[in-house]
Amino acid sequence: MRLFGTSGVRGEVFKRITPEFCLNLGRAVAASLPEKAKIAVATDSRVTRDLLKSALISGLLGGNVNVADLGIAPTPVLAFLTTRRDRTADYATEYDAGVMITASHNPPEYNGIKLWRDGVAYSTHDEELIEDALRWNEYRAPAWNKVGTLISDFGGEVEGEVEVEGEGEDKDEGVAKKAKKAHTDEVLKRVEIKKRFKVVVDPGNGAAAGYAAAVFKKAGLEVLAINDEPDGLFPNRSPEPTAETLKETISFLRRKNADLAVCFDGDADRVVFCDKQGFIGYNEAISFISRLKLSGGESGGSGGSGGSGGSGGSGGRGSKKVVTTVETGFLLEHAVADLGGEEGVKVVRGRVGDGFVGRGVKAEGAAVGVEQVGVYIMPEMGYYPDSIFAALFLLANIERASEIREFFSGMPPLYFGKREVSTDDRLKYEIVERVRARGFLDLFPEHRLNSLDGLRLDFEDSWLLIRASGTEPKIRVVGESRDEEKLERLLSKGIQVVKAAGRELR
Repeated sequence: MRLFGTSGVRGEVFKRITPEFCLNLGRAVAASLPEKAKIAVATDSRVTRDLLKSALISGLLGGNVNVADLGIAPTPVLAFLTTRRDRTADYATEYDAGVMITASHNPPEYNGIKLWRDGVAYSTHDEELIEDALRWNEYRAPAWNKVGTLISDFGGEVEGEVEVEGEGEDKDEGVAKKAKKAHTDEVLKRVEIKKRFKVVVDPGNGAAAGYAAAVFKKAGLEVLAINDEPDGLFPNRSPEPTAETLKETISFLRRKNADLAVCFDGDADRVVFCDKQGFIGYNEAISFISRLKLSGGESGGSGGSGGSGGSGGSGGRGSKKVVTTVETGFLLEHAVADLGGEEGVKVVRGRVGDGFVGRGVKAEGAAVGVEQVGVYIMPEMGYYPDSIFAALFLLANIERASEIREFFSGMPPLYFGKREVSTDDRLKYEIVERVRARGFLDLFPEHRLNSLDGLRLDFEDSWLLIRASGTEPKIRVVGESRDEEKLERLLSKGIQVVKAAGRELR
């Protein structure tokens, strides 16, 4: 079984994710890079962050690479710092790789590690090389006089207010603050907020706590922050922002008469939105923002340094392509159907995971990459998920928070649903394969099968996906239909065949 899933490696701490594992992973990552390479390390707010970070950094330093400890920082900040841009290379602005210690939206007892290089998540090939090094103990030979250097501000975490270019610059400020400032400056160069919306910012006590609200204020918004202190117990809501977990946030928004709530997951690689009517559906949000991007929504600003690769890239400007995954529904096509002229807009569906989406955006020259769960990849920033930039891009290109719902109100309804079956993590992929091999799909007549990532069955007016989770011991059954009753039948039948295939393996 592969160690890495769709978004790094994750598991329960002291079971799958241990200090010893992190030490060896640090050694393996170091061995994959040149000696004295510069590595940025950041964490989300989980209580096990320092335990695992200290072990990981020891492995990196022992492998003779240099490390900057950024403390608690959002994934977009860390990933941004690994992009190749035309700027002075120093510890605050450019790194050879980045390591994020996070379990993203998973429960607090979980933790994990995700690797970044050149502004995109490590490829499957690169992850397999790391796995091989771990399996065969292929590390750089240790030597007392060949160890890396650690740069760290800690002491206390550097959170909260960030300064934009020209305001109170201090050449001696800490590496974590300079890193956040570099990301903030780039974001603010590329968005111009025309209306001072009243916005609730809810980091969920995760990595964006203190940071996202500060950036939104700098952008010119009226900000009401909630759950804005880092707390790895996630006492106020789950690190996964959903319609269910955001009920208190929606209530707060209504009491304060705010326009919109912007809500992040544990490491802020995802973002979802709420208004006075409640939770804005995942598919509605990604489809609307994709439409804005394809129709020339403003991002770019003055002095932007271009996308990853140091090429001063156009950020997909003029492209009529969107890259997404097999989990995304029909609504995206409907939302952009009138764009793109005679040729229309091309929606490219690939494997689940922001690394696959990011590489797809780069390969296709796409305007934007999205995942159904609230991941947004904007190539003008890089080929990584930047939830903070995506949220500000939305707010810079609307006049009313109600525009999202208004746009979809005239469309025929589409019903979307998701179910989960918990299973043994070691068997989840085998169960999905057994669904196909044992003929269970014959129970779904007249379907077209897409087996790129799981089993997606497309019908004339609906679809069903049976897929092993890349981050949890679960099999997900996802579907969409124009007929609500048909959707329920598809989901129920999907659950039945997954359970039947699982029983055969017991």
